[in-house]
Amino acid sequence: MPRFSKLLVANRGEIACRVIRSAKAKGYRTVAVFSEADVGAPHVAMADEAYLLGASPVGESYLNAGRILAAAAATGADAVHPGYGFLSEDHEFAEACAAAGLVFVGPPVEAVRLMGDKAEAKKLMVAAGVPCVPGYHGDNQSDATLTKEAARIGFPVMVKAASGGGGRGMRLVHAADQLGAALRTARSEAKSAFGDDRLLLERAVIEPRHVEIQVFADQYGNTIYLGERDCSVQRRHQKVVEEAPSPSLTPDVRAAMGAAAVQAAKSVNYVGAGTVEFLLDADRNFYFLEMNTRLQVEHTVTEEITGIDLVALQLDVAEGKPLPIDQEDVILDGHAIEVRLYAEDARNQFLPQTGDVLLWRPADGDGVRIDHGLASGGRVSPYYDPMVAKIIAWGEDREEARRRLVRAVEDSVLLGVTTNKDFLVATLNHPEFAAGEATTGFIGRNFPDGLTQHDAVPGEVAALAAVLLCEGAGAGWHSAGRSEQRLKLGGPAGEILVSLAREGEGWRVGERKVTILSNDGGQVRFAVDGHVRTAFAARDGDALFLDVGGVPWRLDDRTLAIRNVDGGAASGTLRAPMNGTIAAVDAVSGARVARGDVLATLEAMKMEHQIVALVDGTITEVMIVVGAQVAARDILIAITPDEA
Repeated sequence: MPRFSKLLVANRGEIACRVIRSAKAKGYRTVAVFSEADVGAPHVAMADEAYLLGASPVGESYLNAGRILAAAAATGADAVHPGYGFLSEDHEFAEACAAAGLVFVGPPVEAVRLMGDKAEAKKLMVAAGVPCVPGYHGDNQSDATLTKEAARIGFPVMVKAASGGGGRGMRLVHAADQLGAALRTARSEAKSAFGDDRLLLERAVIEPRHVEIQVFADQYGNTIYLGERDCSVQRRHQKVVEEAPSPSLTPDVRAAMGAAAVQAAKSVNYVGAGTVEFLLDADRNFYFLEMNTRLQVEHTVTEEITGIDLVALQLDVAEGKPLPIDQEDVILDGHAIEVRLYAEDARNQFLPQTGDVLLWRPADGDGVRIDHGLASGGRVSPYYDPMVAKIIAWGEDREEARRRLVRAVEDSVLLGVTTNKDFLVATLNHPEFAAGEATTGFIGRNFPDGLTQHDAVPGEVAALAAVLLCEGAGAGWHSAGRSEQRLKLGGPAGEILVSLAREGEGWRVGERKVTILSNDGGQVRFAVDGHVRTAFAARDGDALFLDVGGVPWRLDDRTLAIRNVDGGAASGTLRAPMNGTIAAVDAVSGARVARGDVLATLEAMKMEHQIVALVDGTITEVMIVVGAQVAARDILIAITPDEA
């Protein structure tokens, strides 16, 4: 039996924290690895030891297999857990671990190789009798061949990366004239994310359910499935909400899908934790999508309804222990739902966000679990995936789980970085989701542009912000000695003028009486006209971040700000929407452009973002080159509009 005592976790953030927690509980010593961007990250502090891999980009740190193996050697680790993402499904990394004498906490190398190649996996599943969607999984990757095969399959088709997943390199193509552009962008994303630009094609199953089966196998041929997860609520093919069990499965379909998943695992002599993903159509026909040879982000909901620590079971199987249960021992208890908290702006095309974490207070309560790698004073960087936490709730039934989760999301406070928190609440409260009827088209149908409305700041929130700026958050130019203060606040729906004056122990703000009862580490107890509530507040320069009643707000103090007139869209000035790396530059100084023309591509948080012309005009200056690192709001390209 392959014994080990010190486990290196080849990952970061909430993933690393999750693995370290179970490993330490079982008595293993743990080693964290980190990049320069993660020097102060919680997973580094949580481990017994930590080792610096290199610079912040993933190619110089978390995707650098040589440096991870060197870290294992330097720290005396004798086992490696890859987590999920990064190198977790890289068969060459698994093979290198074995060659270095390290126990790889995952499936055999050959299983990783076979199922990691999505095209090869489809061929294997067809041979194994597992239902599959018709498609093309061949080696000829020319545009001509792919175009011919797409016509044979019939539109709409899915273009997908042959290696990897998570929505990278995936495009839905409705018509032949869209295929060329889809192939180019899918290849580029696949190459960037997985180092492999090969693609496959599949017939698109429109608005299916995305249902996956958790399988587990030991080294003695025992393979079981631990129920299913419904991951249908997705945006850009990335999961947003996951739940177990699926509200759409009958016991018969669950048994058939579980049997197919077990057959898929057995066909590649699988060992350890794995997930077999299926598409489920309206008639409850299911089709193999892919197999992930690792733990999944959403494994938490399976743990909540089975009571099984999947990471602990991974470690046991890696040591050669047999599975402690048989299929008939698997009992599903209650319901669990997970949402992914992303650093992104749901009101601006879900654009990934970066910034300092001024305050982080995860919720707690009965049935609530939060997996995260955040800490107040940390930073959400542009180098990694924008998912920052997972919020999970368990209930006796689905409605109790949903209700608890809504409160847990509202009660989790992250100030300093824009998140999708309000979008998650809107999703969970939507009647279609509440009824258990959401398919993969849910977000596109109900939130095609995210949250489009910028709500006006409620009067009591503006009043509280003004008082905090004058009393607690320290706007240095406001004089406490004046009888009246006048502030100009910038909110999401425009500027707000507020007048306030001291009145006894509190403040008179218009017709409202506002009193700060306590302010402890950003947790503010306050009263407005005798109504006592709790808020959370943090200040960063002129920006005041608030969370009141579970709703996040940002208000900028513009009282003495000099109006910045740089023309913005009117002048054609194009700025970086976030920190990132310039992946492509199509702009040429002196060239004529039309509104909507793609002028550059910015790569950030594993995704590509197109920089497009906002006006018709002439390019007057190009300030970027391929490979340049840019910060949010940096000027990239200047255009003189035609009307100028």
